[in-house]
Amino acid sequence: PGAAAAVLGAGFLGYLGYARAAAPGSSCGCTARQDTPPTWRAFVRAAAVLAGGAAAALAQRPWWTAAARQPAAAVCLVLAAAAVLTALRADPDRWWRMPLRRLRLRIAGHPLTATGASAAVPVAATIELLERSRAWQGASRVVRSALLDHWDDGGWRILQFAGVYGGGAKARPVLVLFAVDAAASLDTVREPAVRVSVIDADSGAPVMATE
Repeated sequence: PGAAAAVLGAGFLGYLGYARAAAPGSSCGCTARQDTPPTWRAFVRAAAVLAGGAAAALAQRPWWTAAARQPAAAVCLVLAAAAVLTALRADPDRWWRMPLRRLRLRIAGHPLTATGASAAVPVAATIELLERSRAWQGASRVVRSALLDHWDDGGWRILQFAGVYGGGAKARPVLVLFAVDAAASLDTVREPAVRVSVIDADSGAPVMATE
């Protein structure tokens, strides 16, 4: 088994080298859920398989006998191997970097808080949150423009768009106003409370309003 693992690791190293030279942008097939080109992590994983297979093939006694004689060293080796495999995952940001960063922010607070920097949510973040909401999905058929104006009022962020209400001869220009919690973002809420108002662009009369 050790020799077979070493041969497998060597073959995959050769395949990765060929793929990197022949088609650098193609997927390496290293993971089943992602299509990513070969990176240094893929080469290290293949080299680890090669090294582990070679070590098993050249070992003088089975690993279970060595583990029985030195259980503490065996446990440390298993933990170290698990840590290395976790660090070499194809998507470290999703599985351990981002959770660790969020945990650090929750424990120590935002690094800019002590400097007196503004804690206001950027407008782009509010728009991204809005476009993921059910309110946007229901009213976006009326919207015909990008963001025209925005302002904060009473804890709400008002986003103004131009649109067309109705069809055919009854179509008329309108202004579409979305009111989103000014402090909400994708980090704090997934489905924000959104108020939608559609008013006639000429008379200012309300056409429809929903929450």
